Amino acid sequence: MAVRFMHVVEDVASADDLAAAMAAITAELGFQYFALTHHVDIVAASSSAIRLHNYPAQWADYYDGNALGVTDPVHRASHVTSMGFCWSRMPDMIPLTACDRKVLALGRDQGIGDGFTIPAHVPGEARGSCSFASEAGRPVPETILPVAQLAGNFAFEAARRLWSIRGHMPVVQQRPLTDRQRDCVLWVAHGKGDWEIAIILGISEETVARHIKDACERYGVSKRTLLVIRALFDGTLTFTDLVRH
Repeated sequence: MAVRFMHVVEDVASADDLAAAMAAITAELGFQYFALTHHVDIVAASSSAIRLHNYPAQWADYYDGNALGVTDPVHRASHVTSMGFCWSRMPDMIPLTACDRKVLALGRDQGIGDGFTIPAHVPGEARGSCSFASEAGRPVPETILPVAQLAGNFAFEAARRLWSIRGHMPVVQQRPLTDRQRDCVLWVAHGKGDWEIAIILGISEETVARHIKDACERYGVSKRTLLVIRALFDGTLTFTDLVRH
């Protein structure tokens, strides 16, 4: 089944084809709804972000009108794992706020029950995911979840291909930092100033300042906070780097 799904999504030639394929795959897996999306403010991003779903129109309008693509607890939970997860597990994955619980309750009011989300994270691009969801009151088909994981991976990659053809995918950073620039940015992320970084790395304070300035220019940013964010975003730095120092 997984191999068949892979070939189905590989062969699609348009977003409409992919939507039809996803509807068929969703039904065969035993779900009722699907969503392929980047985790961004969809309205603000316009056509630059992947977005394909068959959720109820009223729920989609509310979701977009409140820019929930950025704060959605399902999306946030997907940022802490590479494996697919059932939404019922979210309280064990991230702290849920009162607003999060309200959003989930509103979704159930619109007929959307438990779901299964497969993270899709590509360095240099907005984070994304593929979700399958059951109607409220219907259980998640747990025996099929390993296949759903693979189907979600294949589907999101097909969406990336289609959006790239349409010219809407973001450009991946093409000028990587040098090793020394990365070292400096890493210590900036730890809140160190130029003098402290110079002592740690055994170089002059002026050299540190130049490395950081050059790194900012490569990313097209002027603030050190944005420099660290961009380096984390494209995989130059990882949260593991920050924790182990």
